[in-house]
Amino acid sequence: MQENITQIRVYRYRLYPTKPQEVAMFETLRLTRTLYNAGLEQRIAAYRKQGKTVTAYDQQKELTALKAECPEFNAVYSHVLQDALDRLDKAYKGFFARVKRGDKAGFPRFKPRQRWNSFRFKEVWDRKKGQWLSPGKPVDEGRRINIPKIGAVKCKFHRPLEGTPKTLQIVHDCGEWYAVYTCEVPVNPLPVTGSAVGVDVGTRYFAITSDGEFVHNPRHLGNALKKLRVQQRTVSRRKRGGNRRRKAALQVAKTHRKIRRSRQDFHHKTARKLVNEHDLIAHEGLKVSNMVQSNLSRSISDVGWSAFFDILRGKAESAGRVVVRVPPQYTSQRCHACGHTCRENRNNEVFKCVSCGHEDHADWNAAKNILARALPSGVNGNEVSYAVA
Repeated sequence: MQENITQIRVYRYRLYPTKPQEVAMFETLRLTRTLYNAGLEQRIAAYRKQGKTVTAYDQQKELTALKAECPEFNAVYSHVLQDALDRLDKAYKGFFARVKRGDKAGFPRFKPRQRWNSFRFKEVWDRKKGQWLSPGKPVDEGRRINIPKIGAVKCKFHRPLEGTPKTLQIVHDCGEWYAVYTCEVPVNPLPVTGSAVGVDVGTRYFAITSDGEFVHNPRHLGNALKKLRVQQRTVSRRKRGGNRRRKAALQVAKTHRKIRRSRQDFHHKTARKLVNEHDLIAHEGLKVSNMVQSNLSRSISDVGWSAFFDILRGKAESAGRVVVRVPPQYTSQRCHACGHTCRENRNNEVFKCVSCGHEDHADWNAAKNILARALPSGVNGNEVSYAVA
């Protein structure tokens, strides 16, 4: 049964385009952004003047006429143009979903150059023939990939692609180009360990497990704040619209990219260790978006709990493990030994039960409570993120 289970995995490779190829890629970004903004303007005008809702299908049918009227759009692959309108449709659907939930709506906005850095090919694999289509096809013995309307671009395949490729996205990130493939790969479960663990996350320690392991918080953003302050002051001194200000802003973006990559690498390694060692991993179902409104917002954003839990679930899915989200209420105030729950039990990092006298590290005690809630006797009301029979 497990042989039929698949998951979507992302592979990211560095591209090294020539100068003419890079000009063509920037032009593709410009044209797709122009199409997105024109599509948004069309939707707004149609609703204001006629009360009519324009769909992505309606707009995509007009692409042939658009190419006839504006020949420069012939330089962009048709699927790439369609995807720009699909992204607009997705933004609209997200807006209406947030309105329905009562969240902050956030109506779709026009995209400036700084906020449009990718274009996507919706199909790169012919399922019937079991072979590559033109977009994304490795050529020149795997040293280049074919990008329609642009050419064969040099690509560094630092690891092989696995499974069946589905889409290809070309991303521009702080002066560097990347090819991002999404592939459908089979799930390969790891051997059963018979172990279960509860994980409590924090800002002083990134994670504390019910086994007593304390994972220190590397504080990637905190360690780079001094450098960022200097760079951001340099940006503020530069004249708006000038080339020197643009270069200074690029340095800030590169520093943030390094922080993001370091944090992501730490998340992957921590999640991999948990998945390799345990069959069941329990953590609190935290509403991080609400927690970042507190005075600890910078520290909470720095540790990146939401991103870590997403990575953990993805690795658990590929390994056939189980991840359980448990209700977070009172996990830090409940005594793991006797079950007595009150605020007085916890004093900063020290947990001392006022009922039975049990003493423990407060976060370790919370991790044990999280595991207890995830086990079969306490699983009611919990959300199982992934499970393989």
